[in-house]
Amino acid sequence: MSDSIDFDSWLGLVFDEVSGDHVTAHLELAPHHKQPYGILHGGVYCSIVETLASVGGARWATEQGMVGVVGVHNATDFLRSARDGIIDAEATPLHRGRTQQLWVVEVSVAGSDRTLARGQVRLQNLRDAAAIGGMG
Repeated sequence: MSDSIDFDSWLGLVFDEVSGDHVTAHLELAPHHKQPYGILHGGVYCSIVETLASVGGARWATEQGMVGVVGVHNATDFLRSARDGIIDAEATPLHRGRTQQLWVVEVSVAGSDRTLARGQVRLQNLRDAAAIGGMG
C-alpha cells in the first residue's frame, strides 16, 4: 500500500513538540474538517485528543521499556465552535502507572486561551506486541 497516507497526515495535524511529558500540535481548518453547518466536526476534536494523548503516552511507555499503548477510553467535550483559522492542541499526563495512563488534551484557537474542546484519554500500557489485537 505505497499510495496510502497516515491518518494524521490526511487530517493535516502538524506536531510542534513531542515528548513523554508534553505534546503540542496545530491544525489549519479546511472544508473537509467541517460538518454540514459549516463548523468544525466533533470527530476532528476527538481525533486530535486521541492522537496527542496516544503519541505522548507511547513515547513515555517506550522510554519505560514497554511496547506502546492503545486507547481504551476517550471523553471529549466540545465547548465552542470554530469555522476557520488555525487551532492549537496541548496534551499533558495526569497519571502514568504500571498498567494505564490518563492524559488531558486542550484544543484552542491558535495564539489564544479560548478553549474549543477538552478531552481525556485513558491508555493501556502494552508490554507485549502480541497484546495488540488485529482483524487478520
